Amino acid sequence: MGLFRASGVVYKPVEEIDLGPGSNEFYLTAKVKAPRMAGFLVKIFAWFLESRIFGPSLLYILTRNNLVHKLVSNATLEEPPMFVPLHPFVDLNEQEVKQIDSDASPTERVQQAINCLPLTLEKSVDDLKPSYFRRWTIADYSRAYSYGEITPRRVAEQFIDAVRESTNPPLPMSFFINYDAEDILRQATESTLRYERGDPISVLDGVPIAIKDEIDCSPYPTTGGTKWLHKVRPCTGDACCVTRLRSCGAIIVGKTNMHELGAGPSGINPHYGTARNPYDPNKIAGGSSSGSAAVVSAGLCPVALGVDGGGSVRMPASLCGVVGFKPTFGRIPHSGVLPLNWTVGMIGILAGTLEDAFIVYAAINGQLPSHEPTTLPPKVHFPLLNSTNPISNIKLAKYGEWFNDCSEEIKTCCSNALHLLCERYKWKTVEVTIPEIEAMRLAHYVTIGSECITSLSSHLEKLDFAELGWDARVALRIYGAFNGEEYIKAQKMRTRQMQIHNNIFAKADVIVTPTTGMTAYSISDDALKTGELDYINGAAIIRYQIAGNFLGLPAVTVPVGYDKAGLPIGLQFIGKPWSESTLMHIAFAMQALCISDCRKPKVFYNLLHKN
Repeated sequence: MGLFRASGVVYKPVEEIDLGPGSNEFYLTAKVKAPRMAGFLVKIFAWFLESRIFGPSLLYILTRNNLVHKLVSNATLEEPPMFVPLHPFVDLNEQEVKQIDSDASPTERVQQAINCLPLTLEKSVDDLKPSYFRRWTIADYSRAYSYGEITPRRVAEQFIDAVRESTNPPLPMSFFINYDAEDILRQATESTLRYERGDPISVLDGVPIAIKDEIDCSPYPTTGGTKWLHKVRPCTGDACCVTRLRSCGAIIVGKTNMHELGAGPSGINPHYGTARNPYDPNKIAGGSSSGSAAVVSAGLCPVALGVDGGGSVRMPASLCGVVGFKPTFGRIPHSGVLPLNWTVGMIGILAGTLEDAFIVYAAINGQLPSHEPTTLPPKVHFPLLNSTNPISNIKLAKYGEWFNDCSEEIKTCCSNALHLLCERYKWKTVEVTIPEIEAMRLAHYVTIGSECITSLSSHLEKLDFAELGWDARVALRIYGAFNGEEYIKAQKMRTRQMQIHNNIFAKADVIVTPTTGMTAYSISDDALKTGELDYINGAAIIRYQIAGNFLGLPAVTVPVGYDKAGLPIGLQFIGKPWSESTLMHIAFAMQALCISDCRKPKVFYNLLHKN
């Protein structure tokens, strides 16, 4: 294809870029040129892509028309490549934090987190009847168990009944790929005995927590949303994060549904059913951590774990109306997670509240196993959310053209929430320009695709492709078309964007955006058995996600409202490396202003109900 080689952008040095509000840098919206396909159409498309005759030409046209060649493949960049987004630890002098002993055990860290939370009056579950809807929290479960109002065993039984009920037609919710009632009841019985002895391990003892099926967790296989991966990569034990949760007494209730191989933002899975949105079961839950977001939203668990490779925790969290939190790259051990995208994927937390995300974050972070890449171990600080002195002089960077590149309802809702936040706490919005966002999205796509296909290459050689969903077949074919030069160009773009974001963070504490460009869209029947290709809606959903993954930055989404159809809207805060405490302070403040407007999903289960 050299005869038709597209010209590439010549990027000017970063130091010459004006990042101010009056910058002449052009905001390029996502130029996605691909029709939606599902059913028979996606099969035909996959066959053409896999054809030795038509495939190469079709792949060339696809990548050229979607500006991959212009912005990445044929671009000229002077920056050196950065292959892993490792950040040297810098003490940020964050406000209202306390340093935690790096050698503290998970249970000790959980207790330290509890000590950082506002005191709540010791009330029974029956007394906790606010005027607005709210999901039960970790503290609610712990109190109910401690007061003997209900037992972990009874909660487990109600959980199992609820999951079984959720699978009924006409709209099965498909929350889980795998759960084992016997194993759940065994864990719950052990927890019940500990409470009867007056000796619970921690506030997490007996609390149901679900795990995305991309994370190893005995006794379950790790499928990655496929029908085959667990056969060639058996699960031999718990991931580090799961081990830490178990050590705190949490009940691991199963493996949640996900988009096959994490290769899409919808959560539509042709093998295990499509995880549906509890606010409207006819809508997507978002992906790829679709089941984890849905179980939290529906009240089956106060917390679930996901993996965030391209917004895969924050997008479904936003679409399902819950909190989604991903820490800095390297903050949480990644051992025991499918190695599908090793430089952009990070374990993340989905929770009903910021406090619950914080408690689980406390449990699973800590020293990394020695074989994982890292710089000097970062210090661990926890936010003093119980402080009587709210953090002050916070500056929130907002790139207006990017912020407003979403539906009108999202723009209005997020703008109002941001105004309310700044007005209440006397914080300031700083108008900035963040250039080359679309180029960063495409460089991330080249990176995550190249890493995924490389990690699976030895298995795909022997795989019967009939075991793959049709949308996953298309994704893998596109991923396999990227070459080494394109991967290196993408890593040069990573260095460049790291420098740009560092310059933005010299002006502000966090970057603020809507979490998604649209609310959850409808699930079409033709996609249920084949999966779907919907790159236009996909680009709108992933629009604000890339920096968190490509640059390894911490980020959090908080629900701030609903559209006219009653579908949730999230606001996202992206922080400096290692600034999790500041992010949690900001998210906690935002949550406090919006939580009274929280609405009950159409599909919801009350596991602390005693009858």
